Amino acid sequence: MSLSRRDALKISGVVAAATALSGCKNEELKVPVQKLVKTKKPRVVVVGGGWSGLSLAKQLKVEAPQAEIVLVEQRFEFVSCPMSNLWLVDKIDLEFLTHDYLQAARENNYTYFQASAYGIDKKSKILKTSNGDIEYDYLALAPGIDYDYSYWTDDLALEMRLRNEYPAAFKPGSEHITLRNKILNFKGGNFIFTVPAGNYRCLPAPYERACMVADYFKTKGIKAKVILLDENNDITIKEHGFHTAMEELYGDYLEYVPNAKIEEIDLDKKIVVTEFDEFTFDDASFYPHVRGAKILEMLGFAKDTIYNKMEANIDPFTYEVKGEENIFVSGDARPMGFSKSGNTSNTEAKHVARLIARKINNKPKIKWESPVTVCISLVSVNPERGIFIHSEYAYNEKAKQFEFATPVTDEIWKGKHGEQNAASAYDWANAMYADMFN
Repeated sequence: MSLSRRDALKISGVVAAATALSGCKNEELKVPVQKLVKTKKPRVVVVGGGWSGLSLAKQLKVEAPQAEIVLVEQRFEFVSCPMSNLWLVDKIDLEFLTHDYLQAARENNYTYFQASAYGIDKKSKILKTSNGDIEYDYLALAPGIDYDYSYWTDDLALEMRLRNEYPAAFKPGSEHITLRNKILNFKGGNFIFTVPAGNYRCLPAPYERACMVADYFKTKGIKAKVILLDENNDITIKEHGFHTAMEELYGDYLEYVPNAKIEEIDLDKKIVVTEFDEFTFDDASFYPHVRGAKILEMLGFAKDTIYNKMEANIDPFTYEVKGEENIFVSGDARPMGFSKSGNTSNTEAKHVARLIARKINNKPKIKWESPVTVCISLVSVNPERGIFIHSEYAYNEKAKQFEFATPVTDEIWKGKHGEQNAASAYDWANAMYADMFN
């Protein structure tokens, strides 16, 4: 089943609004130079309308109701990356993933400002956007990730082909349309997916996606094999559940290859060369390393970290940009090793909102609180069966890094138990959407 015309039109608005801006000026954009002038109320400008930005904007209004909150987001509609693997194999409708920024702003009494942020005047406290300048007292950045293809190639032409012809689909929008059509129209042969090293977005998602697609091919009777090339030496999370599902459910349809560091990709010959082997493919989706969103680098708030390139240069306990006052970063652009996932970003953003509100209200600082990672991954869709993890984080003083603390996993996917796990994924998603939008 191909993407419906209605769905394509719906999501095209999202894509059209998502054009990246790289340090351009208002004059170049040919938009009127205007300014959202500050009122007497303290104003917090939140940049980025993903899971972190939405949660941050809503919670700020709860913690500091006297403040004016402005959410700057370049898209016209929110499309969720969590749960999107099910849409890729035609198990849920696009409407389940798509939500209304105007509704969120209206329900929670803040302002949605549709624009792309591209610059900052720190001295005057002005954020520069494609639709005009915005004065602020506090600035909270939640821009998410960008892809980093430099580990594979320095050839820009090859990078553009990888982005356009074989997208990773871990940033919502057009990439998901392309990948969905690839899967639903696949005629047979080898379909390659990749898993990057480092702290990439949603650790279990590539393994869940491989299972979903293998399940789809198996159910449809397509003579195809999913080849999952993992740069890591093993499945990075919920390994027992994923390994057993791959072996017992998809023996003929899914090949898992660890330690598969890619050395060359030849898109014309459709060959991937790793350190130890060579793989041919009929179609693919290449998930590269990730990095902090490039706007952090443009604004001078980024640095290389032990996890990824150009993540936010912040105090990990206060979320404030180092050397700057009243500028914060939360969500997947953070430098800490927390899971880059929806539930993590949602809970973390609420803590960051409390930190900012304490400043607004002239109250003492509060201690760092761990975000919470809750993740339910489906391993099959016919029937739907899933596995589960819940974890918080703690700071390892000796290693000088954050680590998983007291993780609880439920990796039983067989029988009614696995079906109940899968059903709870929908309950979780509905609760999270309500938390951000209602």
